[in-house]
Order: sequence, then structure tokens, then C-alpha cells
Amino acid sequence: MAQQTYAGSDRPTYVDDRGGGWITFAGVMILIVAILNIIDGIAAISKSSFFVGGAKYIVSDLKTWGWIVLIVGVVELFVAFGIWAGNQLARWTGIVVVSLNVIAQLMFIPAYPFWALAIFTLDILVLYGLAAYGGRPSLG
Repeated sequence: MAQQTYAGSDRPTYVDDRGGGWITFAGVMILIVAILNIIDGIAAISKSSFFVGGAKYIVSDLKTWGWIVLIVGVVELFVAFGIWAGNQLARWTGIVVVSLNVIAQLMFIPAYPFWALAIFTLDILVLYGLAAYGGRPSLG
């Protein structure tokens, strides 16, 4: 808890700032995941050799999933800056985009299993931070 004194008042007012770290964490992680998705998407579009060869996908092929992950990464990049600015629309957009990225990473598992599961795990933590603590109004 942080102690703040407001003008015209001698009594300090305590502000509950729990969860502020989760919002900062979510903003940083969504930026990192966005950059990783952009790199991953470009690599998949260019048919880089570090992906699993001959993988079978539920829907479409590696190049299509590369485009999907690239587009999601670019949107996440903009959302990260909105989250840092404290924009509630960016927070809700972040929840939607990260949820879509969770699904995309699960569909991307045949291409690079451990990488996709690592991004999936980061996305779940970001979702928790945005959903559990993102809506707290700031006093002051």
C-alpha cells in the first residue's frame, strides 16, 4: 500500500496498488511475445529450416500459420503500448488478441512444439495479469 496525502487534507489516504506489477508484467510480456511472434511468422513465411519438416497441420499449412502469427504479433505490438498508456480499450483488445494467440500457438505446435508451448505459457500469464488486475481504477 502506498501512502498519499491529498491537497486540503491532513490525513493520509492509503491507495491499494496491488496488481500494478502484473499490469507492467503483462505489458512487457505482450511486447516480448509480439516480437517473438513477428520473428516466428517471418521465419514460417520464408519456410525456414528450423521448423519440423513434414508436419501435419489441422488447418492449412506452415505459410498460412506464419501469416496468422505475424499479424497477431503486429497487433500485440500496438496493444502493448496501449496497455502501458493505461488505455482500457487496449486492455480488452489485449485480452482478445492474446486469447487468439493462445489458440494460434496451439495450432502451431506441429511446426515447433516447445517454442509454441513456451509462447502459450507466456500468453496465459499475460491473460491473468490483464484480466485479474487490469480493470482497477487508479486513484490520484
